[in-house]
Amino acid sequence: MSGLWAAAGFVEKKRRGGEHSREEIEDFVAAYAAGRVEEAQATEWLRAVMQAGMSLDETAWLTDAMARSGRILTWDPGLGPIVDKHSTGGVGDDVSLIAVPLAAACGVKVTKLSGRALGHTGGTLDKLESIPGLSTTLTADAFQRQVVEVGCAIAGASTDLAPADKKLYALRHRTQTVASIPLIAASVLSKKIAGGAPNLVIDVKVGRCAFMRTVEGATDLARTIVEVGARLKRTTVALVTDMDAPLASSIGDALELDEALRVLEGGEGGRLAELSLLVAGVMLDLAQGHTGEPRTSTQDMVREALLGGAALAKFEAMVQAQGGRLAAFPRPGRPHEIVAARASGVVEEIDGRAIGEAVVAAQAHLPKGSVFGVRLCRREGDEVKQGETLAEIYGAGVADQMAHLVRQAIRVGRQAPPPRPLVFTRFG
Repeated sequence: MSGLWAAAGFVEKKRRGGEHSREEIEDFVAAYAAGRVEEAQATEWLRAVMQAGMSLDETAWLTDAMARSGRILTWDPGLGPIVDKHSTGGVGDDVSLIAVPLAAACGVKVTKLSGRALGHTGGTLDKLESIPGLSTTLTADAFQRQVVEVGCAIAGASTDLAPADKKLYALRHRTQTVASIPLIAASVLSKKIAGGAPNLVIDVKVGRCAFMRTVEGATDLARTIVEVGARLKRTTVALVTDMDAPLASSIGDALELDEALRVLEGGEGGRLAELSLLVAGVMLDLAQGHTGEPRTSTQDMVREALLGGAALAKFEAMVQAQGGRLAAFPRPGRPHEIVAARASGVVEEIDGRAIGEAVVAAQAHLPKGSVFGVRLCRREGDEVKQGETLAEIYGAGVADQMAHLVRQAIRVGRQAPPPRPLVFTRFG
């Protein structure tokens, strides 16, 4: 077919375990973005990468080529330190909703390009859009202007940022070629490179409720991201954090936003608040040129910004700048169903992945901003007596079905699971 890029040799080289040159990768990305590579050949190459892997140099070249397939945002050096934050995602991961305004309240300029629900995980953009009037669709110019004026923005990547990654990402999901550490790292970092922030904090989730299921795999991904980031002149910190159970107690867009707001309002937040404070502290450390373990002074500063109301004020300013009416956000009232314990014991397991999948699937058919989902009233390891509430279900018309699923997902027995650390390891 005329006009198509001759991909056969490129694919065969990787299939044999060979290493691509920078020029080969750049040619492939440019041709694929322009529609000159047959989808079948691109899929064959993705499968070859999954089998043979990619070197750090190849991964860096792929990242850079995908970032440069569109616009690269540039920032005025006089603006001060700029930090971007990313999470690989998991059930109840609401850290961005808290850590972004929290870091901004401490003087960090935060550029946060986020995504939507995928598989069993809710999307930060969908949660924010529970606020009436709020838009997460900003032009690149509007995004930059808001960061300058407000101090932070959370929005979707505009179509002109890393378009090759968007196209390849969609193909990977259609062809089940997602689970490759070099491809994941390149996808994550290409959007961050396009966003222009020189400092990156990456939260790599691991566990039953995350995409990365093993600590070994998550550690490999975190190390790869930091090393590739360094090759592309980005100061990068990657944390491997626990996602064996839902991080927040809430699962569902409006419920999760409400829980994040309660943390910003100074309420108890458990592991969600603890991790949000830690991530914001790392962002502040990076902005101040400090790498290594978080400083006590930094953690004190972010905690004061949270408890003193500065973080909530920054969140309100961000919402207003994006057209949202926070006062009109429907805070959850009484639940529609209750799931009670049928026997006394200890919560041995919560299948957050199954609950997350069900909530994400149901929300796709509900009006934007609907108060729907599950609020866990007991966590793994908690003791419970017969008749006590395990979970609350929100959503008229669907609560009965969801309550049955949640009951199946929560196992009460006699032995508490072993505790897991909040953070397994850190790179950068």
